[in-house]
Amino acid sequence: MTESVHLNRRGVLFVLSSPSGAGKTTISRMMLDADSDIALSISATTRPPRPGEVDGVHYHFVDTERFKEMAADGEFLEWAHVFGHRYGTPRAPVEALLAAGKDVLFDIDWQGAQQLYQEAGPDVVRVFVLPPTMEELERRLRSRGTDSDEVIAARMERAANEISHWDGYDYVLINDDVDGCFDEVRAILRAERLKRRRQIGLIGFARDLIRAVPDADKKL
Repeated sequence: MTESVHLNRRGVLFVLSSPSGAGKTTISRMMLDADSDIALSISATTRPPRPGEVDGVHYHFVDTERFKEMAADGEFLEWAHVFGHRYGTPRAPVEALLAAGKDVLFDIDWQGAQQLYQEAGPDVVRVFVLPPTMEELERRLRSRGTDSDEVIAARMERAANEISHWDGYDYVLINDDVDGCFDEVRAILRAERLKRRRQIGLIGFARDLIRAVPDADKKL
């Protein structure tokens, strides 16, 4: 029986963005439940915890002064202001996950995706999720029952702005069915993991195959 071959590869920094209510958080949770080789990057934020949120699990909750210190010291891969609060991706935990052989999932907006790409380039894969209609997006926001009309109006305005940046992403999906959209996201991740530039051991493996045939390398 032929033994299976395992090649080391570079980790994928997998960005999933969407307007609030379009499905990125749901799909992120589905990905984490389905795939043990990807881990969520936990953002730091200055916003106060919501009921049920746990520090270090949902976010790293810090005050504004601490956040500013972290930004000044280069401790963030990216950060931005969102709805009056600061959000950022701590650098050290992401590097630790990559060193452990994990891919890293980012639930961030277009500003964060742009900064992350500038920082990490080819290791970043950017996926943007669109709602099927703006009416459906508003319906989803209202169905949460957590926001006032004023907040929902602000979220819809921000959604329009976020959607205008769709062309800054590698892949754009329409979430009219969450299970179907999830399948498409997983297919993207599988394909990106297999890209040649991420297969660290591929050069040596191919050379060994050629050398296994007497004098074959001399004819190439």
